[in-house]
Amino acid sequence: MKKLLNEELKRKTLEEFKQAGKYPVMIVLDNVRSLNNIGSIFRTCDAFLIEGICLCGITATPPHREISKTALGATESVHWQYFEETVDAVKALRNQEYIIFAVEQTVHGCPLHAFAISMDKKYALIFGHEIKGVEQEVVDICDGAIEIPQHGTKHSLNIAVSAGIVLWEFFRHYQKQTLN
Repeated sequence: MKKLLNEELKRKTLEEFKQAGKYPVMIVLDNVRSLNNIGSIFRTCDAFLIEGICLCGITATPPHREISKTALGATESVHWQYFEETVDAVKALRNQEYIIFAVEQTVHGCPLHAFAISMDKKYALIFGHEIKGVEQEVVDICDGAIEIPQHGTKHSLNIAVSAGIVLWEFFRHYQKQTLN
C-alpha cells in the first residue's frame, strides 16, 4: 500500500470549493474559548462541505494566528459570520428556515445514531463552551437536542471531536442518499 501525496488527492482549489454545492448544515459556536477548537471546526467544515459557521459571543474570529494553526487555510474556504449574541444567530438561521439543534446533553435529547436526518431540511447545529456547554437560554429556543452517547467516566467530549463525529454522521447520511 502506498501513501498518497497531496497532489494525488485531487482536492478542490479554493475557487472550486467556493463554487461547489454545500450540504445544508450551519455550525453555530456558542462562546467557544479555545482557538484550536475553532480552527479544527473550520477544517472539519471544509472537509465535509458544510455551508458555514456562525461564531458567537467570546468565540474568536479569523484572522487569528492560533485559529490558523489548526484551520490550515479553512478560514479562507468556509463561509463564516460573527454574532455578538448566540440567540441572534439562532433567530437569523430560523428566519432562513433552518431547524435548530443543540449538540448537548438534555432531558429529551435524541441520541445521534437515532437522529433522522431529512434531505429536504436545513440544519443548524450548536456547539457550546468547553466547560459550560450550550447556554440554557440558547437550548430553550432550539427545536431539539442531539446527544453523542458516551459510556465511560467522562461527562463530555472535546468540542472539536464532537463536531467531527456529528458532521461525519451528517456527511455519511448525505453521501448515502446521493448514491441511492
